[in-house]
Amino acid sequence: MNKNYYITTPIYYPSAKPHMGHAYSSIIADFFARLKRIQGFNVYFLTGTDEHGQKIQRAAEEKKMDPLLFCNDISKTFRDLSDTLNLSNNDFIRTTESRHAKSVKNLWNILEKKKEIYLSKYSGWYSVSDEAFYTESEIEDLDGIKKSISSGSKVEWVEEESYFFKLSKWQDKLLEFYNKNPNFILPETRKNEVISFVKSGLKDLSVSRKSFNWGIKVPSNKEHVIYVWLDALTNYLSALNYPNESDDLYKSFWPADLHLIGKDILRFHAIYWPAFLLAADIEPPKRVFGHGWILSGDEKMSKSKGNILDPLEIIENYGLDPLRYYLIKEVSFGNDGNISQEKLESCINSDLANNYGNLCQRVLAFCEKNSNLEVPTIEDLTEDDKIILNQYSKYYDNLLVYSDNQDVNSYINFIVEQLFLANKYFNDQEPWKKKNDKLRMNTIIYVALELIRKVTILLYPIIPSSSLKVLGIFGINEEKINFDTIKDNNYLKKGLKLNKLDILFKKIEKND
Repeated sequence: MNKNYYITTPIYYPSAKPHMGHAYSSIIADFFARLKRIQGFNVYFLTGTDEHGQKIQRAAEEKKMDPLLFCNDISKTFRDLSDTLNLSNNDFIRTTESRHAKSVKNLWNILEKKKEIYLSKYSGWYSVSDEAFYTESEIEDLDGIKKSISSGSKVEWVEEESYFFKLSKWQDKLLEFYNKNPNFILPETRKNEVISFVKSGLKDLSVSRKSFNWGIKVPSNKEHVIYVWLDALTNYLSALNYPNESDDLYKSFWPADLHLIGKDILRFHAIYWPAFLLAADIEPPKRVFGHGWILSGDEKMSKSKGNILDPLEIIENYGLDPLRYYLIKEVSFGNDGNISQEKLESCINSDLANNYGNLCQRVLAFCEKNSNLEVPTIEDLTEDDKIILNQYSKYYDNLLVYSDNQDVNSYINFIVEQLFLANKYFNDQEPWKKKNDKLRMNTIIYVALELIRKVTILLYPIIPSSSLKVLGIFGINEEKINFDTIKDNNYLKKGLKLNKLDILFKKIEKND
């Protein structure tokens, strides 16, 4: 079994300020990276910034800045975001780095040598904001302004000399690839969208521009800049030191296991990217997962609509782990998610403060008072004890399937159910009434401690900082977290001295 795992987020266009969409993609990717690590995988997790193209050049010109200096400032903001969101990424790539340019030029040269690229003239609708080309059927006229139907971005009529990639040639081969790799695109609705689009007919793709110069030059013709998406997508290879295919990183991690992206860039990742790779005789990634948008009310969050919830502001007011938990639990992964401050506060109070934090506090306080903060001696387990402890081994294989299929919803639903059952167990067993039956009381304490340990291991990829505080009760640090131990009902050893725990999550008081 290959125990290497390569996961990527999209590399972000450096906007002036990170928004909730950036936070969501990054946190979800970090969840999978951490989950795979505690399952014993050697994980390589990549994020970064996409810094070329006309959009960047115009933004820099507006600020009267050199494009690279402009990107240096903005890219730092996103690098800092990795720390703010407590991401466990191994690398942060910038498309302005020399290692990336080397990879892009190599890929271009291969495609050109294989006659997959030719010089012609492009005329059509182009969105600078989306960095995408649109057909007549994909645009609409709103008050005299042509816009993309899907994104709402303004489009411009462009006519210029351009290199083209023979995308039309790959239509049937892409459909064959999707058929042979049915899980290449998830969720199923996204796959159906892509297949429908490809079946409707692919046209050759313009892959260079002459009207601006901020980008990687075409190796054989310096008048042309390589199309930003052919440039940007190659970051997944350049981070592994491609074109050195004998490099340990490349050999260990390519093809990528998971490209985690927003649904708005699905076409680039699920059509253009595998076509480029197949044309260059490079194996495509194993999976592209297109998640939904974060909505405010019924609309996608956008600066122009003024409905953005600032993740940095939420973290400052509520903490990082509550935001991570809320986004992972309340947004149905793969679909659009509607979030609000009211829902966030309710989630913190019910799930984190009451169901999890209070359980930890109650059990530990009772253990301190009645067992001197030590793992007690246990008597034979009752049927109720065994049933609740064995939930984790019973559903162990299911949890692995959830992980492998990016079924975040089922994974976290299992956690919520186990927290409910753990609280119910402690309440129903009433150890405070068993002080005359010390062995039974100690067994209840032991079972409750084991339940806390097990569920906290599952929570670690979601709320890592808080989970580590709880695992610290048992002397378990990050390096010692082992997913397999959730099957073990006797992990905690008699006499183990437990550490105290401060309040994990403060309840949000409602102001009348």
